[in-house]
Amino acid sequence: MLLTVSGPPGSGKSTNAAALAAAFDLDHVSGGDIFRELAAERGLSPVEFNELAEEDDQIDRDLDARLREIAVEDDDVVLESRLAGWLAGDHADVKIWLDAPLAVRADRIADREDKSVAVAREETERREQSERKRYQEYYNIDIADLSIYDITYNTARWGPEAVQRMLTTAVEAYDPDIDEGKAPVEGVVYDF
Repeated sequence: MLLTVSGPPGSGKSTNAAALAAAFDLDHVSGGDIFRELAAERGLSPVEFNELAEEDDQIDRDLDARLREIAVEDDDVVLESRLAGWLAGDHADVKIWLDAPLAVRADRIADREDKSVAVAREETERREQSERKRYQEYYNIDIADLSIYDITYNTARWGPEAVQRMLTTAVEAYDPDIDEGKAPVEGVVYDF
C-alpha cells in the first residue's frame, strides 16, 4: 500500500505520516527530513535553503526525483512531502492533504523550533511563496489545487490523536476492489 501525506509546514504531516506508518507497518519516507538534512549539510536554515533552491533548481529536482522513484517503485510506504500526492500520481492508493490556519501552523512551528511566533509566521509565508513559485515553474503543479486528494483535514479542528484515528479509520476502510476511481493527476511535467 502506498499512502501519501502532504500539506504546508506545520500542518501535522510528519506526526500523522509516522502514525500511519506505525499503524499499518509501513516504511515512512519524509521529504522534509531529507530537505532539512541537505540544508543542514550546507549550514542553512530550511528557509534559506528554499531560497537557494530558487536559484539552483537541481536541489528540488534531485529531491523530487527520489520521491517520485520511491512512489513508482516501492510498496508498503507512507510518502510524506509537500508534493507527495502529486509526485506519486496514480501510483498512490490514498492521497491525504493536511492543513491548518497559518496562525496555528506558525504557533506549532515556533514551539517545535524554539522561535517566536512572528518569526515562524514570516519564515513560513516566505517558504510557501518560494515553493509555490518553484512547483509551478518546474512541474506545472498548482499546489493550491487539492482536487487530487482523497482526504483533506484541517488539523486545527481536532487534536492529534483524533486526526490519527480518523485517518487510520479511512485507510482501513479503503478497499481497492470497490474503488470507483481516483481523481486523476494530470498536467504534471515530471522533468527531473
